[in-house]
Amino acid sequence: MAFTEFRPLAEKSLIEYIKATSVLSDKIGNNFGDLKIKEVGDGNLNFVYIVGSPSGSFVIKQALPYIRCIGESWPMTKERAYFEALALREHGRLCPENVPEVYHFDRTMSVIAMRYLEPPHIILRKGLIAGIEYPLLAEHMSDYMAKTLYYTSLLYRTTTEHKRDVAEFCGNVELSRLTEQVVFSDPYKISQYNRWTSPYLDRDAEAVREDNILKLEVAELKSMFCERAQALVHGDLHTGSVMVTHDSTQVIDPEFAFYGPMGFDIGAFIGNLILAFYAQDGHADQMNDRKRYKEWILMTIRETWSLFYKKFTALWDEHKDGSGEAYLPEIYNNPELRVLVQRKFMQDLLHDTLGFGAAKMIRRIVGVAHVEDFESISDASKRAKCEQQALDLAKVVLKERKKFQSIDEVVLAIQQVQ
Repeated sequence: MAFTEFRPLAEKSLIEYIKATSVLSDKIGNNFGDLKIKEVGDGNLNFVYIVGSPSGSFVIKQALPYIRCIGESWPMTKERAYFEALALREHGRLCPENVPEVYHFDRTMSVIAMRYLEPPHIILRKGLIAGIEYPLLAEHMSDYMAKTLYYTSLLYRTTTEHKRDVAEFCGNVELSRLTEQVVFSDPYKISQYNRWTSPYLDRDAEAVREDNILKLEVAELKSMFCERAQALVHGDLHTGSVMVTHDSTQVIDPEFAFYGPMGFDIGAFIGNLILAFYAQDGHADQMNDRKRYKEWILMTIRETWSLFYKKFTALWDEHKDGSGEAYLPEIYNNPELRVLVQRKFMQDLLHDTLGFGAAKMIRRIVGVAHVEDFESISDASKRAKCEQQALDLAKVVLKERKKFQSIDEVVLAIQQVQ
């Protein structure tokens, strides 16, 4: 069977595809007799298959020309697979410990084959719902974000290198426009895809649409999202895009990758941890009130930012005499001045992080594509109470983000809205 034009892969055609692709058939030792294929795509966009035999395994991910969770009525470019493969390879080069290796990419078929993250790896979001602590999560995620964001920014690179890659990733405009719509537009107007826990949050959803101050702040964030090509961001770094064990953290699914504001990635991750925090009361029972676990989540939020700050500025110091063109050494080599520059940069980045994180929280409560943290709470009134707390916190943080001077102040604000 020739694969010279796009076609969605089903189990039979997938086997033929593997047979026709030597790098993949070699991965399973050409052992097709004991081949097992399982479709596991529980996301909103793609087909995902686990392919395994006694000789080896891998994951096949295929982008469809529409949004899977909605159907063909919402077309979506399958070219996103190209940008996902590109981002996986670049981020994997910069932080190989926390990004799965890409074995094969086929642009015609929109197919990526990559390392299978074997059990006990699970999606972080599911681990948070189950109340599992991951002692190395903050360490690993701060490492991933510090390296991928620093090394793809003008702090490290020349303008020529930077603009070349910005131009390449501008091709992923369709997915960036999807984010613009679902994060920065839909929650603030009547939209056919918006939903919320009705009738409990009817008034809350309406209040978001009527809040002029909120709309002003969201416009500023949208402008930054669209216009600021600061670094190669994952673009969708929520807790469903991370797979974990107690000693491994792997970042997957960067199909929304583009050159954008650093705070969009950091905010997405921290914002989703905050959603997980507020969902805990809905998962508490007589055996476990989840209070200790909520403290662990708050500690992880605090450590993620603190470790990121430390590692990011350490990379900056290490390469202060390098080729990065944001702050030329002949101007900024004065240690006192560099401290001032770093302090302002990181303070601005904290405020960006809080704004984007809050916007991501709001869209998960009154927009399209909600989070399992809340959706898995079967009691609608209990779920709505958890969501309302998260929404109240998000609105405060989004509108007042520039008043926060430290991550400790953010954690305190989270604790006060319960």
